[in-house]
Parts: sequence; structure tokens; C-alpha cells
Amino acid sequence: MPYTSDLVHELNTLIRFDLESGQHGIKVHKTADAQVIAAVQRLYAKGLITQADGGYLTSLDREAAEHAQTMLGLLTTGVAASVAAH
Repeated sequence: MPYTSDLVHELNTLIRFDLESGQHGIKVHKTADAQVIAAVQRLYAKGLITQADGGYLTSLDREAAEHAQTMLGLLTTGVAASVAAH
């Protein structure tokens, strides 16, 4: 199953969280892009963040955010390309 645009927006939301500190949440304002607002609401409905307008990561979402950030790093730093070349 390929990534849908909804899943991409959710992944983009997950990479905005600062994983170094559990004290940093996010706040999505009502003037934000409608797709961002919808992504945050879906993550909340899935139990992955603590509030419908952002909030903090739950323990499950923290793991998802770690994976999303790792994957983004692999795909954008060229590490994956250098590993595949060997």
C-alpha cells in the first residue's frame, strides 16, 4: 500500500516534534492549512497526540515520530544511496 496524501501529512506532522524533550509539543492554529489541521485531528483520533490541535506525543506516537524522523534522515542525507551502492 503506497503512502496516501493523508499519511504524508501525518508523517510531516510527526517530524515537527522535538524528540530531545518531552516538554515540547506543537500547537496548530485554526489559520493553518486545512490539510495540516486534518492530519493533526487524525493523529489525535488515533491516540497518537494528546490534543486535537496538537499537544504532546503519546508513548505510541513518540515511537512513530522516531521512525518518521529516522526515515526522513536516511532518505535526505544520502545514506541510503551510499549503502545501496555497496
